Amino acid sequence: MEPTPLKVNATPPLARALAVLACLGVAGCQYLPPLPERPREVFSSPIIARGHLVSAEQLQQITPGVTARADVQALLGSPSHTATFSDDTWYYISSSTQLRPGRALSVSNQRVVVVAFNPNGTVRELRELGQADGRNLSFASRETPVPGNDRTLLQGLFGNIGRFNPTGSSTGQPAAPGVANSSSR
Repeated sequence: MEPTPLKVNATPPLARALAVLACLGVAGCQYLPPLPERPREVFSSPIIARGHLVSAEQLQQITPGVTARADVQALLGSPSHTATFSDDTWYYISSSTQLRPGRALSVSNQRVVVVAFNPNGTVRELRELGQADGRNLSFASRETPVPGNDRTLLQGLFGNIGRFNPTGSSTGQPAAPGVANSSSR
């Protein structure tokens, strides 16, 4: 009887399958989109333009003292906002926003175009305001008191236990005004 030869360099089928999967995985990397230049952009949201963006070419077509209100509306469209007490000032407001993970909405490139009109309806003034022209407002930290009692979460959850009787019989609680108690009849 002849001895069977030993296989010295034999690879198990599992190792061959893993090698094929690794080659396929590396070959599939060429189909991935390129990585951003900064890794921080992977976790950020897109920048969204908001409001009524007025271009520099549109502003050049408006001439103070000559351009009428109807011409401005035809060129720029309806304003984002008008003056509070008169219709003599129009505001075109635009900005770029981006939602940052774990933080508030980030506002950048905020711009306001102000078109002021004469009483006869022609453009009196045309100006542009940026973020530097804005004012920071501080809000009042006070709260308006609300009638009622301040209850904790546990008091709110467990405060009504034993207060109501599903059978409808009296539990010694006083009845509502105008309703006779069943125990007093």
